Amino acid sequence: MRQREAKIAVDGAAPPRKEHQRSAAGRLLDAEAAALAFPPRTKRPRCWGINVALVAIVMTVPPMVFILGARTSAPAVWISSLRGGRLTYGLVHVSDRLCSDDGSVLRWQERSFDKLLGGLLADGFDQKSCHSRYEAAMYRRNPGKKPSPYLVSKLRHQEALQRRCGPGTVAYSTTLEQLRSGNRGVMGSPECKYLVSISYSGLGNRILAAAAAFLYALLTDRVLLVDPSNEMGELFCEPFPGTTWLLPPGFPLTSYTNFSLDTVESYGNMLKNKVVRTDAGDVPAAQLPVYAYIHLNHDATQDDKFFYCDEDQKLLRDIPWLVFRTDNYIVPGLLLDRGFQEEFARLFPEPDTVFHHVGRYLFHPSNHVWGLITRYYDAYLATAQHRVGIQVRVFGALPDSPALLEQITKCTKKHGVLPEVLNGTEHKMPGPSRKSKAVLVTSLKSWYSEKLKSMYWEQAAVTGEAVSVHQPSHEEFQQFGAKSHDTKAWAEIYLLSLTDTLVTTAWSTFGYVAQGLGGLRPWVMYKPENDSVVTDPPCGQDMSMDPCFHAPPFYDCRLKHGADTGKIVPQVKHCIDMSWGLKLVHHS
Repeated sequence: MRQREAKIAVDGAAPPRKEHQRSAAGRLLDAEAAALAFPPRTKRPRCWGINVALVAIVMTVPPMVFILGARTSAPAVWISSLRGGRLTYGLVHVSDRLCSDDGSVLRWQERSFDKLLGGLLADGFDQKSCHSRYEAAMYRRNPGKKPSPYLVSKLRHQEALQRRCGPGTVAYSTTLEQLRSGNRGVMGSPECKYLVSISYSGLGNRILAAAAAFLYALLTDRVLLVDPSNEMGELFCEPFPGTTWLLPPGFPLTSYTNFSLDTVESYGNMLKNKVVRTDAGDVPAAQLPVYAYIHLNHDATQDDKFFYCDEDQKLLRDIPWLVFRTDNYIVPGLLLDRGFQEEFARLFPEPDTVFHHVGRYLFHPSNHVWGLITRYYDAYLATAQHRVGIQVRVFGALPDSPALLEQITKCTKKHGVLPEVLNGTEHKMPGPSRKSKAVLVTSLKSWYSEKLKSMYWEQAAVTGEAVSVHQPSHEEFQQFGAKSHDTKAWAEIYLLSLTDTLVTTAWSTFGYVAQGLGGLRPWVMYKPENDSVVTDPPCGQDMSMDPCFHAPPFYDCRLKHGADTGKIVPQVKHCIDMSWGLKLVHHS
């Protein structure tokens, strides 16, 4: 049995070896490991960056696990196998050097990467079909929160349900025939109920809506099927093993994507017209419609928002098909329903981690998008000692705003996110900088990043840091439904989530998604009443990483009258950036 040992080290030269002596698999292994975790080696101060040693053995035997020792001063890398020509890895240990200003090592800090995110993700996916699923953890310095054991078990149960009742199964065909007939007398599959989520609006809204739909499906034991329009299949990998979450062609409700506030079959309209009632005791399932349309858009009426009440949920659970439209993150509204609160607490002991877990479970960039992310990261962010994300959202067709630029600089300097700069007569200490800070700016406009870049080029930072400013794209205006636009937007959202410190714009779903995926509490720049005036203070740190629900109900279902829904349960408070909005917080 022949074997080769390949060693790759960032902080030490690899053993000399002629290229023609390397096997194809060995060269692939080197290239894969370098692409996944290690920036190109350049000459730097002794106390720079990450010290990583990768030791791997490629053998012509069935897949097995090797744990290989290295020098005691170097971290270990565990590799599971080389399958189909691609490196598959498990747990990776890396040591970060923490350095003093003179370049000496203060201490080592161990980090590890768990590709399954504490059990959040299921093992066994074909890695070739979705590189990001198991590679993403290697790009995050913040490992994120661990899911509860109950959430992990519930996700495995949901995956089994999706396989058992999803497209291509007998149960799906049977229940689809019931929907096609519109007759509850036609036998469906009693264990299979469905939630169809309509995909529309901007990318941030679509992501938040799909996450909310999935959580509702999880709470109510429904199969989630996502409308495939607006590139949902091109932007994201399939989240469920062994099945699809995309609604197949041939769905009987041919105009479902056009359902709106006026649709007769909307739950709000059926309540208003007394087609269904919640005041008549338990209604036999045979008397309920085969489907209902749930309209929870920003323009939803109070009749629509009765959806958040206990007695309405009891009625809805017996309707086989629900078609769901929202452009909002409705999750805080679900927690107002007393029937969900106990299950919710078991799933999420830390309530503000809902989107953090659901988002990392559902939304894996497709291979094309992942390529955009990793190439940009490796080129501009990988070697920085600190990474800052600044998300600039300009609403409407406003011109470049000096006031907004001033708000950005005031916010970032006041809270130490970016350093102050020296005036023209002062000079920084001689010699190359030993500190580096990479600033990632995302905006439809390039003006803001260019101004920041000029500021740190023309004047030195008082801290002595080398500050670089980068912006992947500037599309000038939002293009709804444009594939190239959404591809870049998704890549930039994900890049923001990989930063260490995040600054976002109030009201922006783009920023909400980034902070949730990254497990970050951002500095939120307040929305001024007058666009020519800088708010005082310019920003504040968000109370939690979870997104804000912009169009919540203002009704107490138990007392049956209007109420401040930010005061009903301790886990739901008003948002820092939108006074009437609701968000989940962690309370002690």
